[in-house]
Amino acid sequence: MGKKQERLIQTRMGQFSIPVENILVFPRGLIGFEGHREFTLIRIKDDSPFMILQSLSSPELGLLVTDPFAFIGDYKINVGDQELKQLKLESVEQTAILVTVTIPPGQPEQTTLNLSGPLVINHEAKIGMQVPQVDLAFPSHYQPGSQSFTGAQAEPAAGQESTAPDSPNSPDSPNSPDAPAKTDAKH
Repeated sequence: MGKKQERLIQTRMGQFSIPVENILVFPRGLIGFEGHREFTLIRIKDDSPFMILQSLSSPELGLLVTDPFAFIGDYKINVGDQELKQLKLESVEQTAILVTVTIPPGQPEQTTLNLSGPLVINHEAKIGMQVPQVDLAFPSHYQPGSQSFTGAQAEPAAGQESTAPDSPNSPDSPNSPDAPAKTDAKH
């Protein structure tokens, strides 16, 4: 068998070698980072629910992300038909949902999840997209554990499909985003 192709990337945590098949393309970039299109997921530690969504073009751009279903079992999002087409999604089994995380320095108890701007990733096609949610039930600063998630369930609008009705991101799921996320950080 041939050797897997790898790409060296620089991050704030040092240099990493990642398999090219772990590169995720975000055709629209991310909100606030529209010029950054190529990312990879770097697992911080095997037992951590957090990963770094690392830009391949900018070592300084690494966003802390997590599987929202690890914190909120009934989280549902709306993904429009156009977005489904751009993501080349045909089934929920291809989908991984991640949200960005903010941990204020020295205040881990103030950690928040951005539920209003989830990242939807087709882990088979390696395409990702940030899909803003307009439903006010999804706060951009949700604090796990300090408030209950009592927002209305977001149901698909006409012509839309709700992704992840049962957490495909569950670590026990064969369709977990772990395929792209298992870029173990080895320097």
